[in-house]
Order: sequence, then C-alpha cells, then structure tokens
Amino acid sequence: MATVMLDAGHGGYDNGASFNGRREKDDTLNLTLAIGNILENAGVNVLYTRTTDIYQSPLQKARIANESDADYFISIHRNSSTSPEMYAGVQTLVYEDSGIPAVFAENINRELERTGFKNIGVEERKNLAVLRRTRMPAALVEVGFINTEGDNNIFDLRFPEVAQAIAQGIIDTVSGADITGSETGSYWIQTGAFRHYDNAQDLAKNMQSDGFDCRIVPDGGYYSVYNGAYSDYDSAEAASKTLFNQGYETRIIQRNI
Repeated sequence: MATVMLDAGHGGYDNGASFNGRREKDDTLNLTLAIGNILENAGVNVLYTRTTDIYQSPLQKARIANESDADYFISIHRNSSTSPEMYAGVQTLVYEDSGIPAVFAENINRELERTGFKNIGVEERKNLAVLRRTRMPAALVEVGFINTEGDNNIFDLRFPEVAQAIAQGIIDTVSGADITGSETGSYWIQTGAFRHYDNAQDLAKNMQSDGFDCRIVPDGGYYSVYNGAYSDYDSAEAASKTLFNQGYETRIIQRNI
C-alpha cells in the first residue's frame, strides 16, 4: 500500500487562524492524528510532519516530505475570513488542478460534503510552498471556516465522521478509485512505472502529444502510465504494436483499473 505524509498545518508559535480562543494549529493536529489512525487501520503507511505542537516553516514541511519515502502529501488546515460568518464550507487547494492532486481534491471534498459541509470546490494555488515544493502529488484541505459557527459545529459534533471522510477520500485516491472514468475494458497497455509522479507525467505528456490516450494510476507505491481500455486481447495487441513502433515500451496487462 502507498505511503501518505500527513501534515498538521501551523504549530508552535504559529497558531494559524484564531477565533474566540480557538486555534487552527490545535484543530489541525487533532484531526490529522485521527485521520492517520484510520488510514493505518486500513493498511496505509502513514508519516507525519509533526505529531506535537512544534513550529515548522512551510519549506521545512516540504523538505520533510521530500526526504521521506512518502508517495503522497496531504496538508490539513482550517479556513478563515476577514469577518465572522462570511463564508462556510470545505475547499481543497492544489498546485495544478489536474492529475492525481485533482483526484485527491475531488474525492476528499465529496466525502466531506457528505458530513454536512458545503463543498466550495477545488482551487489552484501556485504560491504555497507545501504544494509548490513537494515532489509528490500534494493537496491542502481547508476543513471549514474557523470563524463560522456552522462549520465549527460540524467539525466538533461530527469529528469522527470528518476524520473518516478525509481518510476515505485519501484511500479512494491511493487505491486508484475514481481515476478511471466509466470505461470497463479488461486489457491495458502499460508504458512505464515510476517512483516519482513527475516522471510518469512526463511520459503521459509525450504520449498525449503523439495522439495516444493515457492515464496515470497509483500502483503499489509507483505511478504507472496506461493506455486503454480494450475489451479483447487482439485489440490490445494491435494497439501495443502501434505504441511500440512509436518507440514506447509496452506490456499488456489484464486487470481492473
């Protein structure tokens, strides 16, 4: 199973957002530890940037992730507005709204919406170090507004469900769920498997520029690039020969993706 690095936002002298004595750094740590416990029980390998109230700069958090064996990075935060009760809802931030980070965002937001939060959606943020400097697929989850009473009520009264929702969104993503669309073919052509997502993305871009459909799928700690799906072996074999003649290494695999 994949390894996920969980980051509890802020910490130490950095309280994050605050409201009526409530501090973001406390909410994020409590929730992160709860999420990690659920993931570990589900067989996911979990690492943490912090498990106590210590300060780490965003760059330090990214470096901790990059120096680990983590395949994915998820940062937990609370949102805030300039005035109380202005906004409500959950939102997930990504460096680029595509690939595995986009799947993380959609899966986590969907599950959190089921707990009662409004789903604000996904937003690209190019200026956040934990998204820009991490080398693995990364997402930052804003779990409701800390200065909105309704969001705090959901966070507090449905805390186990909120933790379960985020964990489920992570599990759905790292297990390959909701990546494949509606195709149900059994035969796939694997053109590469990489430890780092960027390498898989480079291959996928090359294939797309050559006119081939492809997708990136998490595969036991690696990122595999697949072309497909094909309902019979003969069709897959013909497509495999075409890809091979274009210079791609190919391997036909029968599996459900």
